[in-house]
Amino acid sequence: MAEGLQALVRHPEFKRGAKDMLGITLGISAWGLVTGVAMVKSGLGVGLSLLMSFVVFAGSSQLASLPLIASGAPLWVLWATAFCVNLRFVIFSAQWRLYFAPLPRVQRLVLGYFAADLNYVAFLKRFPDLKPDPEQQLPYFWGGVAINWFAWQIPAVIGIVLADRIPTNWGLGFAGVLALLGLSYSLLKDRNSWVSAGVASCAAVAAYALPLRLNILVAIAAAVAVGLMMERWLPPAGSGGAGSGGRSA
Repeated sequence: MAEGLQALVRHPEFKRGAKDMLGITLGISAWGLVTGVAMVKSGLGVGLSLLMSFVVFAGSSQLASLPLIASGAPLWVLWATAFCVNLRFVIFSAQWRLYFAPLPRVQRLVLGYFAADLNYVAFLKRFPDLKPDPEQQLPYFWGGVAINWFAWQIPAVIGIVLADRIPTNWGLGFAGVLALLGLSYSLLKDRNSWVSAGVASCAAVAAYALPLRLNILVAIAAAVAVGLMMERWLPPAGSGGAGSGGRSA
């Protein structure tokens, strides 16, 4: 097992995955710090906050659930909110299935725990062809996870332990949003992706008043629908061939 771990860490794709995530760790860390502070100040206490951080590992659903926990909302409302906020991972996992479907189910479940927004975007940027190649893709995935998981958990634990000394008005959580925006911008390479992103932004704002953060789901659905329609009726230049990248995407 130790030899296999050493081989994984020495793999060029592992190093590349780690390097690709390093540039956005500041935003991830700031977001994790704020989430750690928010958990304790919502009344969870240090023990439950640590448990939630390691078990849930989903910043958006954690932050969405905390006000409900503090207000004593029914458990079903709490679960429904977290479920709706995390529905985007259904889309992420459906995309990742194209790469990891041949792997054993237990291994895929482990990959699912470590899946996150930023390493999803980095992974698709590195492997845009939707073709399975576990020998290259798994090391890259774990390289990104090695940075992303620790960049989140270490500041989150610091925030939990030092919650009483860190003011909540620092606004560090916005750094995480900036990291997402910066990485997303790098993927907008053609007209279709720009239009889909614009539609998603407008849909998210228009549906902001929906409960349980359903505006996120509305934005994703709108972007996917518009992207599929444009790919069918207004394909990008050079995507007409049967073997082109635009067709496979």
